[in-house]
Amino acid sequence: MLFENIAVLNRDFTVSEHQYVAVKDTHIAYVGAQRPQEDFGESYNGAGKLLMSGFVNAHTHTPMTLLRGYAENLPLDRWLNERVFPFEDQIHGEDAYYAALLAIAEMIRTGTTSFSDMYFFSEDVIRAVEESGVKCNFSRAITSFQDGDIHDIASFQESEKILGEWHNAFDGRLKIDMSLHAEYTNRRTIIEQFADAAVSHGVRAHIHLSETEKEHEECKQRHGGMTPAELFNACGVFRVPTTAAHCVWAEDKDIEIFREKGVTVATNPASNLKLGSGVCNTYKLLQNGVNVAIGTDSVASNNNLDMFKEMYLCALLPKGFYRRPDIVTERDVLKMATVNGYMAQGRDDCGRVEAGCRADLQVVDIDTVHMTPHHDTVNNLVYAASGSDVLLTMVDGKVLYRDGAFLTMDIEKVKYETEKRAARIQAEVAQNA
Repeated sequence: MLFENIAVLNRDFTVSEHQYVAVKDTHIAYVGAQRPQEDFGESYNGAGKLLMSGFVNAHTHTPMTLLRGYAENLPLDRWLNERVFPFEDQIHGEDAYYAALLAIAEMIRTGTTSFSDMYFFSEDVIRAVEESGVKCNFSRAITSFQDGDIHDIASFQESEKILGEWHNAFDGRLKIDMSLHAEYTNRRTIIEQFADAAVSHGVRAHIHLSETEKEHEECKQRHGGMTPAELFNACGVFRVPTTAAHCVWAEDKDIEIFREKGVTVATNPASNLKLGSGVCNTYKLLQNGVNVAIGTDSVASNNNLDMFKEMYLCALLPKGFYRRPDIVTERDVLKMATVNGYMAQGRDDCGRVEAGCRADLQVVDIDTVHMTPHHDTVNNLVYAASGSDVLLTMVDGKVLYRDGAFLTMDIEKVKYETEKRAARIQAEVAQNA
C-alpha cells in the first residue's frame, strides 16, 4: 500500500504534512515528501488524515470482556472475591476465545496494534491472536497461595508449555512472557522459583504491583517492611525485563529500583480511578528515568479498551495532582502509548513511522469538527481525539480494520457469541450463589 498526501507523526512527535509512506510486505519501505517510483499496489488518499504508529496496550486481560459492566462500584478486594472470581470459575475455553476476539476487535478499532495480556485459557487467547492478525505478548498468570515446588503448579506447567510451543510464533507477532499474578497471590518461595525460571528461559516478566494501599501495606507487614517492589527485587524477578502493572502506591525507594533494574511501569489510569485505588505518579516515574507505558486493564474495571481515553487521563492527572499545567506533555503521553509500550514488549523495530520499521500503523481522521482548527495536531490527538476517529489499522503490513469493517473476523458472530456466553455464565453464577 502507498499512503499518499498524508500527515505523518514523526519520531520526535512533530507532524510532517503531505508525505508518502510505502508499505511492502511486513515493513515500511519508504517515507518522504516525493512520490516513490516503485509500484506498491493500492494507493490510499491521505488528505485530511494522519498516519502514526499503532498503540500498545501494555496491560490487559482480554477474555474479561465477558464481565463488561458486571462488577461495579466495589473496591478491588471485594470486586475480585465477590464478583470476578465466581464469574471466572464458570468460564470455559471457547468462551475465552470469543471474548478475546471481541477485545481484539475493540482494540484494532481504536488504533491498538499490540497488547500485553495476562490471563489463563492460553491456547484460546493464542488462537484469537493468530486469527485476528494482531500482535500480543501473552503470559499465563501464576497464582499459588501456598509454599511448594513451582513445577507442581498447573498454571506454571501451562506457562512453560506455551513458552515452548508458541514463543515468537506467527512471524514474531506472538511472544510469550512469564507472569506472576501478584505478591498477595503467591508465597515468597514461589516468587523466588518464578524468578529463576524466567531467567533460565530468558523471557520477559509481567506482574501486578502495588495496585492498592491495602496490597502495598499488607506486603510490608508480611515481609519485614519490604514493599512489593523490594520483595520482587530481593527474589530476583527484576533480573529479566519486567512490566509492573499499576504501581499506584510505589514509594521513592521502589522508583529507584524500577530505574536501576529497567522495570517498565504500565499505568492504568481509568481502572485505578474506577476501583478507587488511587493515581500512579507518572510524573515522578518519568522524572526518575523509568520507562512508563499505558494499559487499559480489562473492561471489567475500565470499561473499554480505547487508548485515546487512557492518554487523555494520563495527560490530565499529573497536572491536577501537582497543580502544574506544564508537566507530562501530550508528547510524553504519545511516547508512553507507542514507543515505550513496544520497548516493554521487546519489539525494537516497532513504534515509529520510519523505513525499516514494522508496518504497525493507524490512520486517524483529523478533518473533524472536534479537531478543528489545527493549531497543534499532536495536542489534538491527546486532548480531542477518540478511538472512533481511527479509519484504518494495520499490523505487519496487513490491514485488519478499515472504515467500519473488520477484515480478519466475523464481528457479528463474535458479538453474538460473547453476549450469549456472558448471559449463560451469569445465570450459572446466580444458580450457584
